[in-house]
Amino acid sequence: MSSCCSPTRQSDTTVAPISRPMDAVSAASGDQDHNGIADIPGGQSFLGTDDPQLPIDAESPLRKTRIKPFRMDRTTVTNARFETFVNATNYVTEPERIGDSFVFKGLLSDDQKNAPQFKSAPWWHAVAGACWHDPFGTGQSPEPDHPVAHVTWHDAKAFAKWAGGRLPSEAEWEHAARGGLADVRFPWGDHEPNDTDFFPCNIWQGQFPDHNTAQDGYFATAPAQSYEPNGYGLYNMVGNVWEWTSQPFKIRSLKKDVMAAHAGKQGFKLLKGGSFLCHASYCYRYRIAARSGTSPDSSTSHQGFRLVYGT
Repeated sequence: MSSCCSPTRQSDTTVAPISRPMDAVSAASGDQDHNGIADIPGGQSFLGTDDPQLPIDAESPLRKTRIKPFRMDRTTVTNARFETFVNATNYVTEPERIGDSFVFKGLLSDDQKNAPQFKSAPWWHAVAGACWHDPFGTGQSPEPDHPVAHVTWHDAKAFAKWAGGRLPSEAEWEHAARGGLADVRFPWGDHEPNDTDFFPCNIWQGQFPDHNTAQDGYFATAPAQSYEPNGYGLYNMVGNVWEWTSQPFKIRSLKKDVMAAHAGKQGFKLLKGGSFLCHASYCYRYRIAARSGTSPDSSTSHQGFRLVYGT
């Protein structure tokens, strides 16, 4: 099974080192423009699965773990909330300083079809000017209540510092996504989404990457607070946009095929949750145990984040 996931600057693009103004960002904040914070109880939880759908990503085995109580954003950080951060700090994101970001081909204008393509996933184009406040590189402003996208791991860390939070660990993210349920595949249980009549999250319907019927109501991102929340009151823990975590992307496996598949990913960061581009036939990663990794300076149309906080 191939991946619609995240192109990486390290592998396909040579970018000179750039300075990151994170040190100039003070810890916080006038951070009021969000959809609320949920209390996540601690206790015994699960990490991974004994029913891996993509063994190449080291989704198994299922492990028991103990989690301390924490708080978590009910939604991913929105464009409106990120704009508040930028206005307060004058922060400039990495894609703005680099000059481009990766845009899914279905979101390109006719004039952009010749933008450079990602070698191993040609549905991604490096579009000049694409960034969080110009997500298609066309001068069109983003929807305020949609997830902010085109933010790198470094950008997410800078926002977290300002907002007084941090990115979650993989164990915290999975614990929160289960919403009080045990070993389930999705935040709502084990009922599989389909292309006809069950749309609990924002993913692809149709034949990827050329035909999306958008039966769930959205061709690209949905509002950050949409669909039904899980048992902890968290929205869109799977689908919509991938979510950066605090952790390196690591594989617990000594199998040669697994190690070969992830060679060259030193320094990559872990993302969870899948996105609006996922589909069971192509990138079945809108599951709680699914995982992906990309370089911390990569940015795309379908990468966002949410924060966690101490109790």
